[in-house]
Amino acid sequence: MRKKEMIAMLLAGGQGSRLGVLTRKVAKPAVTYGGRYRIIDFPLSNCINSGVDTVGVLTQYQPLRLNQHIGIGIPWDLDKKNGGVTILAPHVKKGDAGDWFMGTANAIYQNIDFIDSNDPEYVLILSGDHIYKMDYSKMLRHHKEKNAAATIAVLEVPMEEAGRFGIMNTEEDDRIYQFEEKPKNPKSNLASMGIYIFTWSRLREALLEDNEVHVDSDFGKHIIPKMLEEGQTLYAYRFKGYWKDVGTIESYWESNMELIKALPEFNLYEDFWKIYTNNDHQPPQYTAPGAVVKESLISDGSEIYGEVHHSILGPQVVVEKGAVVRDSIIMGGTVVGAESVIDRCIIDEDCCIGKRIHMGIGENIPNETKPNIYDSGITVLGVKTTVPDDITIGKNCVIYGTTKPEDYENQKLESGKTVIREG
Repeated sequence: MRKKEMIAMLLAGGQGSRLGVLTRKVAKPAVTYGGRYRIIDFPLSNCINSGVDTVGVLTQYQPLRLNQHIGIGIPWDLDKKNGGVTILAPHVKKGDAGDWFMGTANAIYQNIDFIDSNDPEYVLILSGDHIYKMDYSKMLRHHKEKNAAATIAVLEVPMEEAGRFGIMNTEEDDRIYQFEEKPKNPKSNLASMGIYIFTWSRLREALLEDNEVHVDSDFGKHIIPKMLEEGQTLYAYRFKGYWKDVGTIESYWESNMELIKALPEFNLYEDFWKIYTNNDHQPPQYTAPGAVVKESLISDGSEIYGEVHHSILGPQVVVEKGAVVRDSIIMGGTVVGAESVIDRCIIDEDCCIGKRIHMGIGENIPNETKPNIYDSGITVLGVKTTVPDDITIGKNCVIYGTTKPEDYENQKLESGKTVIREG
């Protein structure tokens, strides 16, 4: 195999627990976004648009849907003999023992053989769970000009929010002299985006050495501080553009809703930087006589007989006659029953919402089981959930599974309540 200038290692094994029931059965990078995409489509599309044609995708948590979606990489033009996309799962290394990936750097360490087989000069480390468009070739050019051991993409954030991020403190020329993880008193506002370019020989050495000390080796906690202590040259690369960590229910909902604007900050329709996805050919969308659709994104194969306002519908969603969907995200294959009202909800794939349902009404009471996840007034339904007819459901509710009338006292689920029915 010929030597590669740079390959990408895409970390896509995270559970994404802050997305609650949406990641109960799938890894966060496989969650639907913008109706027809999945979150991992964005870094994969960035790679091929940037000329990076060899990508290792590291999976771990609930990988089935992610693996099915990526396949052999055809939608991203990554079905190549020399390079392309390779799924890298935890595996037995020697004897009969194997290990889970214990940290971000440990995951790369466990796949050194894959990287060595491509013999790259540089390695691009990416997260599979952010929404953005970025030309990695420009970052690589910056890395080479600085003759850096590592280059870290950073985003300027408001100073009052800097304490929520990993912060890079830099000299005037953007050489990094210190990394602080969520500092109480930040010295700068340059937040790490979790996007790194390493000179492979330097990173390889650091991974081997750190593995002797930390079994849970992590880039932010171990590798970057180690390289700084050794006096290696690390530079910040300032990114100016849209970047969103859709790691919470509220940020996921807000980011999707931003797509609906007439001139969205994050534009999915640009011809010069397309976002590709594995999307089966669907029939055209159908809007029935008398149906109303306003300020919404409607995917192929959807059928609208009722009303849809300021919402995003995935492929093959059916909104039956008299039903109203407002300020909501409805993922593919879901049916909203006749005369139901869905307000400020996220409904996962293949759900069946009965007739005359009123969902997302009442007081904004945080969820009693997971108030730190469901506290923004958004009710969430997990994949393949069924809700029977004539039920009223409040805000910050969580519903999962095939539910029955007896799961709802007096045909009602109060705000902040949870119904989970496995199987």
